[in-house]
Amino acid sequence: MATSEVQKVVLAYSGGLDTSVIVPWLKHNYGCEVLCFCADLGQEEELDGLEEKAIASGASKLYIRDLREEFLTDFVFPTMRAGAIYEREYLLGTSFARPLIAKHMVEIAELEQADAVAHGCTGKGNDQVRFEVSTMALNPKLKTIAPWREWDIRSREDALAYAEEFRVPVSHTEKDIYSRDRNIFHLSHEGGLLENPWNEPESPMFQLTTSPEDAPDQAEYLELDFEQGNPVSLNGEALDAVELFSALNRIGGRHGIGRTDIVENRLVGMKSRGVYEAPAGTILHRAHQLLESICLDKHTMQYKDMVAPKYAELVYNGMWYSKLREALDGFVAVTQQTVTGTVRLKLYKGNIIVAGRKSPFSLYREDYASFGEEDVYNQQDAQGFIQLFGLPIKVEAMLHLEGGGSGEYTGPDYSRFKRD
Repeated sequence: MATSEVQKVVLAYSGGLDTSVIVPWLKHNYGCEVLCFCADLGQEEELDGLEEKAIASGASKLYIRDLREEFLTDFVFPTMRAGAIYEREYLLGTSFARPLIAKHMVEIAELEQADAVAHGCTGKGNDQVRFEVSTMALNPKLKTIAPWREWDIRSREDALAYAEEFRVPVSHTEKDIYSRDRNIFHLSHEGGLLENPWNEPESPMFQLTTSPEDAPDQAEYLELDFEQGNPVSLNGEALDAVELFSALNRIGGRHGIGRTDIVENRLVGMKSRGVYEAPAGTILHRAHQLLESICLDKHTMQYKDMVAPKYAELVYNGMWYSKLREALDGFVAVTQQTVTGTVRLKLYKGNIIVAGRKSPFSLYREDYASFGEEDVYNQQDAQGFIQLFGLPIKVEAMLHLEGGGSGEYTGPDYSRFKRD
């Protein structure tokens, strides 16, 4: 399989088993130099010793870039403002990380004059599409190498044997049954006993959130301030995106907030089950929805709710760099111009309970909604409104009667109750 077409490749590198064995595999099968790139998206201790591991695996260099702020402000927040949730529950924690990683892979490839990029995604998943479509959009001249679609490794045992053969340092063992993806937004779990959707997730699997049964017996209140749809402060303290998300992850995690168990439809056609922990993301999505409820008018909110699933589908399917997503962002930006205010929440044993919301742009007016004073709303006006609102239905019924029919609900049919 060796080829001279690829002289240098940039590998999306996590330091896990798969990407660790890909380094010597690329060198052995393509005869190329391998540069590793790892995006720091909040994996924390997973980044420890990564450079030494990459070099020991055969890479000539490792790039690590702290992309947490860019990830939150340019990918997470726009998706949240759009209200984009895939298939009712998935907050897209993995999906919108991939186009950001691809962006920096392409930048490094151009900086290093590399011929190709490579990733460790399997041929069954969504991430292969997200990486490769993003690369196409940013630099279609780069070749993409996907070892899982080429090599003979078919299991974790095979990968461990390959690592031993090429003396690749790996920390994974055959007992590590879960496949995980972690960033500052979420932690996902797949594989192992989760492959059977009848199995309940085991408690030790969770790493970011306390079990609701073990969460504090005392509820905790918090206040979030938003400006034009973006969260800017927590409990009155202005924080940057990383600080705010980190704080909410800690607070939400100890109250058991943000666990979801999902069977989702992958882009490639099969269903898969994943369990996700996203404390901060779950809190912010709910708070943002609550603020929109008083800041958006009826028609804008209804149309935005129609747009949100399409936005989520685009992100899930790896179409972040599409014109349609950019166009939808333009629409969302207009809707968020008045989404400024404060939301108060109560967290208690896995629950997010609304405790208050306010905004200088609130469309809710107590004097309008009151059942008392009628200075701004005359209840007698409702009669004409109802006549006009129901006119199409009234006309249809009149035509039916004039054609010899009878009213659909003219009276009960007592014949059904006659005794023998």
